[in-house]
Amino acid sequence: MIIISLLLLASLLPQLTFTVRENVGIVNGTEAIPHSRPYMVSLKKYKKHICGGFLISDEFVLTAAHCWKGYPDILTVVVGAHDLRKSEDSYRVEVKSYIPHQYCPFCSHQNDIMLLRLQEKVKQNNYVNWIELPKGGDVSGGTLCSVAGWGGEEINGPTSDHLMEANTTTENHEECQRKWGSKYLASQMICAHGDGGSCTGDSGGPLVCGNTAVGVTSFVDSKGCNSPERPNVYTKISAYLPWIHQIIRNIK
Repeated sequence: MIIISLLLLASLLPQLTFTVRENVGIVNGTEAIPHSRPYMVSLKKYKKHICGGFLISDEFVLTAAHCWKGYPDILTVVVGAHDLRKSEDSYRVEVKSYIPHQYCPFCSHQNDIMLLRLQEKVKQNNYVNWIELPKGGDVSGGTLCSVAGWGGEEINGPTSDHLMEANTTTENHEECQRKWGSKYLASQMICAHGDGGSCTGDSGGPLVCGNTAVGVTSFVDSKGCNSPERPNVYTKISAYLPWIHQIIRNIK
């Protein structure tokens, strides 16, 4: 079974308009209440949304490493956004440095995590804020969580102008291992499935349980997003806390 990173799929998307299907994005998702997830950011290349990400401080965004490995060029971070066509409450911030995990040489799936240091610090307000990271430990199977993003509803489908969201439920590692085989590493990953889930263009967005970001959207089954046979997979943030804290402490 071939698995495909969400971002690589996004590179195949045609330039489409959304006059017919306004509320696309996130499989079986609903439109988020505007600015109810002020940590969400859109990563753009040449003004086109390619990935999600989320603020973890006033200076750092956490996202998937393949979001840059797939597009090794300058990315722009859009903060405070809900409708990507409008700019009343959002603004763009340039990236000062790209810091993919050092053990992600090709970033197909393992160690699929990256920090972006912003060129300027963002200010907290009703539209811009950061989300907490876990203190450590693991997420139990059967935990109700949520995902959000501006991605599509299906592979090769159009992305969304509006931020969409959906609930999803984590599965235990034994079940994830059984469904994914050797491609799933319990030490680095979380898998989840629900009525809705992440899809093309949602890479880098957070898996949120309670008020905490516990995962980074990484990859899906090539046959379809949110597949019960092979649930969506997220990089487990708790496994990378020492790396994250070391990077942030050592900034100059």
